[in-house]
Amino acid sequence: MTRPDDVGGVKAALRARFLAHRAARPAEERAAAAAAVTAALLRGLAGTRTLAAFVPDPAEPGAGRLPAAYTGLGARVLLPVVPAGEGELAWAVHTGRLAPGRFGLLEPVGPRLGPAAVGEADAVVVPAVAVARSGVRLGRGGGYYDRALRHARPDAVLVAVVFDDELVDQLPHEPHDRGVTAVVTPSGGWQALPTAP
Repeated sequence: MTRPDDVGGVKAALRARFLAHRAARPAEERAAAAAAVTAALLRGLAGTRTLAAFVPDPAEPGAGRLPAAYTGLGARVLLPVVPAGEGELAWAVHTGRLAPGRFGLLEPVGPRLGPAAVGEADAVVVPAVAVARSGVRLGRGGGYYDRALRHARPDAVLVAVVFDDELVDQLPHEPHDRGVTAVVTPSGGWQALPTAP
């Protein structure tokens, strides 16, 4: 059993392994995954009135298709803005225009709505490096989404998007980690998950 003081190190090693494998994926595999997860997300999010989501980087599932595809939902779409220093994500309405932000991530242009805006969302699509079948999510380690999801509605659907081999049996977790209620993978589509610990 992993001791609590070892969890951070175990998570860092897993994160590095998953990210290295993700970076090595061929472009054709990424493109096929983007098409599959986009279709599954649009089906699973049908009826959503306000959606909080993210802009995938080139190695993440959905890159090149999301968030533009969300316009097909007819929903109000909020995208994150990473703060200049430590702190919480701000949000802005997606108008179709994106600009480079912190860490080279694309972010929406326009007025910032503040961290609590994610609480307006019926569903939140969150990035993940891996997800356990129990709903535990392994992020990139900055804690931005764990902090942001404190503002999410208790009934909001929290869905992560990962490649097939990034949905695993178990992952280490800490008390501050916020789990997800669903996961989307290229082959498995939308899958409901139990509430994570």
